Amino acid sequence: MHAFDVLGDPVRRRILELLAEGEAPAGAVCAIVSAEFGITQPAVSQHLRVLREQGFASVRVDGRRRLYAVDARGLQQASDWLSPFERFWRGPLAALGTELKRGQRARRLDADDVHDRADGPADQPRDEE
Repeated sequence: MHAFDVLGDPVRRRILELLAEGEAPAGAVCAIVSAEFGITQPAVSQHLRVLREQGFASVRVDGRRRLYAVDARGLQQASDWLSPFERFWRGPLAALGTELKRGQRARRLDADDVHDRADGPADQPRDEE
């Protein structure tokens, strides 16, 4: 199964999102995913199995609990496949970053300008009566 076949399923993507927050017991993952997607515990367990077998999740036994965590191997496979295409978004994202910084600078300068006008000229004496 290709990495994007695994990631193409919204249930498996959601499970990975949950696991990205840290190691989680299978029961907790099942409870959240079952509530969000309306699927049974055996169906969630099947998705966890796919993630485990395809290198996206690891499991360790802690007493009676099975604790799942993200396994970087599957994600690395997806990243490796995507890397030749990065050039299509790297430039536009860099340009977006530049424009955001320009906008921040312009707002800062505008705010300084408004502040200076409110205080009046610093070197002009005030009229006293």
